Amino acid sequence: MPETRVIIDLSNRHIHLSTEDLAVLFGPSYSLTKTKELLQPGQFAAAETVAIVGPKGRLDGVRILGPTRPETQCEVLASDVFRLGVTECPIRESGHLDGSLPFQVVGPAGTIAKTRGLIIAQRHIHFDPDNARRYEVSDRQIVSLKVSGDRALVFENVVCRVGPAHFLECHLDFDEGNAAGIRSGSYGEIVK
Repeated sequence: MPETRVIIDLSNRHIHLSTEDLAVLFGPSYSLTKTKELLQPGQFAAAETVAIVGPKGRLDGVRILGPTRPETQCEVLASDVFRLGVTECPIRESGHLDGSLPFQVVGPAGTIAKTRGLIIAQRHIHFDPDNARRYEVSDRQIVSLKVSGDRALVFENVVCRVGPAHFLECHLDFDEGNAAGIRSGSYGEIVK
């Protein structure tokens, strides 16, 4: 029997910056200040934050996650969309930015206007290859995740992401966690 139980980590709104955009927002040759290692190897939360500006509003204190990436992207919650004045923000996997929305980023040294990169993150589970075999899943496979408790529910359309640099964990956002009455460190059961 394949394993099914997986730990859940809830994710708040955050931004990933390119090296070029980091320099505009914080100054040339700026390096992010690591405050917390994340479970995914090499990933970390930085001390630095920025403001995200939409057509009708703004979100202050948006945490930067490092290290820098090839392209800037901002992952917001569905509940943030109204504050920004955005309609129909697309749900996308991280790094899949075709059809994503424009937004502005305000830092202490400058402002940038992005033509794309604003998304709501697709719920997903990270697997290293060994755990993918144990759980009998493949990269890009779609599964469901059952969460027990007083507000039990089943999350559908959960993407399996398999790669050698992954650590086994499910990523849901705070809106999804609140709907199920769970916190980071809760567990779910994979349903195929």
